[in-house]
Amino acid sequence: MKKIVKSMMPAVYLMFIAFSAASCNKTQAAPAAAVGTPAQPVDLTYAAEKSLPAVVYIKSVTNSKVQTVEYSDPFEDFFSDPFGGFFGRGQGNNGGRKRQVQTPKRAAAGSGVIISADGYIVTNNHVVDGADELTVTLNENSKEYSARIIGADKTTDLALIKIDAKNLPAIVIANSDDVKVGEWVLAVGNPLGLNNTVTAGIVSAKARSMNTGGITSMIQTDAAINQGNSGGALVNTRGELIGINAMLYSQTGSNIGYGFAIPTTIVKKAIDDFKKYGAYQRAMIGIKGSDVSTWVDSEKEKGNEVDLGTMEGIYIAEVVEDGAAADAGLQKGDVLTSIDGKKVKQFGELQGIIAQKRPGDKVTVKYLRNKKEKTATLTLKNEQGNTKVVKNADVDVLGIDVRPVTESQKKQLEISYGLEVLKVNGGKMKDAGVPKGFIIQVVNDQPMRSFDDLQEVVEDAKDQMLVIKGIFPTGKRGGFVVYLQNE
Repeated sequence: MKKIVKSMMPAVYLMFIAFSAASCNKTQAAPAAAVGTPAQPVDLTYAAEKSLPAVVYIKSVTNSKVQTVEYSDPFEDFFSDPFGGFFGRGQGNNGGRKRQVQTPKRAAAGSGVIISADGYIVTNNHVVDGADELTVTLNENSKEYSARIIGADKTTDLALIKIDAKNLPAIVIANSDDVKVGEWVLAVGNPLGLNNTVTAGIVSAKARSMNTGGITSMIQTDAAINQGNSGGALVNTRGELIGINAMLYSQTGSNIGYGFAIPTTIVKKAIDDFKKYGAYQRAMIGIKGSDVSTWVDSEKEKGNEVDLGTMEGIYIAEVVEDGAAADAGLQKGDVLTSIDGKKVKQFGELQGIIAQKRPGDKVTVKYLRNKKEKTATLTLKNEQGNTKVVKNADVDVLGIDVRPVTESQKKQLEISYGLEVLKVNGGKMKDAGVPKGFIIQVVNDQPMRSFDDLQEVVEDAKDQMLVIKGIFPTGKRGGFVVYLQNE
């Protein structure tokens, strides 16, 4: 279970709150209580019975491996090699060294939710990430199955795995948009090694931003969530899935705090993408910004008085060049107020809507410019700056996000093509020292004009080595050698 630890006053759970008769009628009716027996405010036994069989225990094993790691030599300054590494010293960057180490075999555990009778199971990416072996244990009969990964995505923290089984107890998936703040929910999973555990709470907030670098439109709940709940189910009082438990926000790292679940509106789209394409199809609107209220407060702290005509919506602080918003004419200083007729009051709501879209989808947005409302139609793009389907390809091993260079970059650097490294996530490119901002022009003597060009050259690298040539952001030319397999 991912957790975010921050100082806060411990919350005291109020588990027995008197509900009105109207609210009780909306949930599964409890059996008539015996005379003299206190009535339970809301019956959650039905939800538990419906959801427990669909939640599984997942064990992941990462085998021992030999890895190359960097380390620093504390005696480098005292015994530096005047011959620049001719006798083995002075290699690496700023005294850095590389050596091979044997990593230990590791095992971890989490939860998953059966979404179809033929063996598809949804869980968190961090439950299965890096696993060499996956074992799924069913709740009903404790049978064990080996599982394979169909698709996984770090940004959404979702993964789809498959076991070879039939007639499994699949959960019913509800629409998380219908969830209301204050309604009762259950968190079902395998926390702290305690299998088949159910905890109760309420929905504390929706479209919550956690600033984790991934999807931030989360369902917040005060149902007790601990390590091992990752990938488990958040269900409503009918036992229907409304979210996949993903992280914990706590002072102590345990359940004195709030849990966060990925809503099913995003989960369902991810499942479809994994089945159809093997990879999550991430749509980009092409803006950077913040909630209007946050931006206005920051300006006031600087002594600036601002009036945008509203205190709700998304203040656009930057429009990404050649992105969907730029193509539609949006500008810095505009305030985005709605998408496809849905009001957008905060950034979490914006991310929640866009996360359900694919590259190539069109959306209609309303925005304010100088307090006047305008409308535009945007065609969403992928991370490579086009509308094509992103393949689950071998290029993933590189651990980078790239896009074709913009027209302004072409003019500035006097080039006609290239792929800009937008992000280095941690992979073979990071191992080779390729930095963010580097523009890849040639790989194995092949020009890089598009993401497909990079994809093709990686697949064709029979000697498992890439010789990369390109340009640093400063204009200096350079190159790298990337080994696709461990040395």
